[in-house]
Amino acid sequence: MAKYLLASASGMGFLCLIAGLSPVQALPSLEIADKNVAVNEDNGRYQKNDSHQSNLANNISSQLLIANDSQKKLPSVNQQQKNQDLGVDSAVNFWQPITAQSASSSLFSDKLAQVTSVSQLSDVQPNDWAFQALQSLVERYGCIAGYPNQTYRGNRAMTRYEFAAGLNACLDRINELIATATGDLVKKEDLATLQKLQEQFAAELATLRGRVDAVEARTAELEANQFSTTTKLNGEVIIAGVGASGGAPNDSDPNIILVNRVRLNLTTSFTGKDSLITGLQAYNFLGGADGQGSLQQSLGLASPLLSASSARTSFEPQFPGLNVNTLSSVGANSVQLYKLLYIFPVANKLTLFAGTAAETSDAFPAITPFYGEGQESISRFAGLNPVVRISGGTSGTGLASAAGFIFNISPNLDLRALYGNPNANLTQKSATEAVPGVSTTPLGAGLFSGSSVIATQLTFKPSPALDIGLNYAHSYHEINILGTGLISGDIGALAGVAVGTPVTLNSVGGTLTWRLSPKIALSGYGAALFVDAASNSVNASTTFTSWMAGVHFRDLFKPGNTAGILFGQPLFRTDTGGSAQLTPTGDNRVTPYHLEAYYRLQVTDNISITPGAFVLFNPEGNSNNDTTTVGVLRTTFTF
Repeated sequence: MAKYLLASASGMGFLCLIAGLSPVQALPSLEIADKNVAVNEDNGRYQKNDSHQSNLANNISSQLLIANDSQKKLPSVNQQQKNQDLGVDSAVNFWQPITAQSASSSLFSDKLAQVTSVSQLSDVQPNDWAFQALQSLVERYGCIAGYPNQTYRGNRAMTRYEFAAGLNACLDRINELIATATGDLVKKEDLATLQKLQEQFAAELATLRGRVDAVEARTAELEANQFSTTTKLNGEVIIAGVGASGGAPNDSDPNIILVNRVRLNLTTSFTGKDSLITGLQAYNFLGGADGQGSLQQSLGLASPLLSASSARTSFEPQFPGLNVNTLSSVGANSVQLYKLLYIFPVANKLTLFAGTAAETSDAFPAITPFYGEGQESISRFAGLNPVVRISGGTSGTGLASAAGFIFNISPNLDLRALYGNPNANLTQKSATEAVPGVSTTPLGAGLFSGSSVIATQLTFKPSPALDIGLNYAHSYHEINILGTGLISGDIGALAGVAVGTPVTLNSVGGTLTWRLSPKIALSGYGAALFVDAASNSVNASTTFTSWMAGVHFRDLFKPGNTAGILFGQPLFRTDTGGSAQLTPTGDNRVTPYHLEAYYRLQVTDNISITPGAFVLFNPEGNSNNDTTTVGVLRTTFTF
């Protein structure tokens, strides 16, 4: 049978379809010589597809898509001519009826001759996109024919007759190849070689089989004993030695103490997008209602109640040894629920959260790199902006019941807000007084009465190297406190005013981190807290300010190690009004300062050791106090 021209990529797809349906196992291993297969766009034009199609089945799928597109929409005659001018094939409609015009095409007036090398075709160049495909069809299958003038005419359309003739020629050749390939499938020599190889590698095969069996057994054991299909467990253990010197005059230096904090966190997801966080903790810090046993009280720097002080470590709870809701004691290393929070998305950019044991820092991103109670700064002063700590916002015990939202305005802009109340589980405020004017439930009772806070943070990232956080908080406190735990003046915020006087706070702050390089960052914050008496019988107001600036290092001396050096001013009364005192009775007012340095050594992926120290100049804003140094050696285990 005469062999005719096979000229279309779409025609080749139909050939592949026929070949792919034949019951011969060897066919799918045939490789397509040219990976630039033409595909049809919706407008009838063609383009090159650079995706790799390494087997016949993939090519069949792509060509079927071409055929379907060409059936739906064929290019016009003018478009066909334009395609030819561009050097690409025109669409071919395999379902178009044969007509007399197509049967008498001028193509059949030229006698076609079989070629044995693609170089015999004068109009086919090695840089043509289909050159390799034509070369394979000529030299491997021998089913390409050219015109008497040694041309191939690859850019012209073809008729159904031409396609049928070319298809038949290629199928004949494929049948010959199949018959040859299956004539002697397995030789005796090949079997002997395989047997010899199996004997030589018997030990390696046995070892591999043993490893596979061990992996399967281990997998079965993990599946049978997995903790939960929905919950992940992680934990943190902090063990630290703390020593200090200085403090109030005429007080002896406290002994070095060894303290610990252990946290276990269960993170559960029910939909894959939500998170229920349940946290348990135990610690052995002491303090209680009067601060007895705490480092701050031993230094003489703590407030008379609740042991608030600037000499506090980062991983110490704000109210150690005390349930501040009811003023009941908490034993050392007793297990507490410090976190219970549910976070769930409700829209593409909106996420809600709610919980009965939460902190402001759970919702607000920490802009400063110094934050990390078990990993970074060693003091409470350095980790977060004081506005975030307002109203026990980072008490370390999940003080508040809270609810709020996270609104991702854009990839560079994020708005978050929450409402929190510490005594939402109490129905009535206690009539019993702990001290005159202060109830044994000093923070009030009820979800929408008593002490509460509304806080918000706008996080802005104008560039990959710059993070900015702006904070605002409005608080109401049943008693005269700031609720930050940062200075002794936190208790009795309005100096000279009774502790039982309710107050309102409006606080603003900003935090900035600028990464000079991937390993060096400058960070700092500024804050102002405006406190006003909320009682009709008292007219008093006080303004507190604070600032901090420092430099943070990553991968210092060794990958994974971090360090920080920072300096700033703890909260300090800068202005008063009404009956509030600027300087508490007995104090010699002076601006306090805080200097800190630490270095975290990452021993392993799960163990780090952080030596560090911070120095308090004029601690608690009182020059009567000696310069105080607190040294910490903290070891953190994570799992």
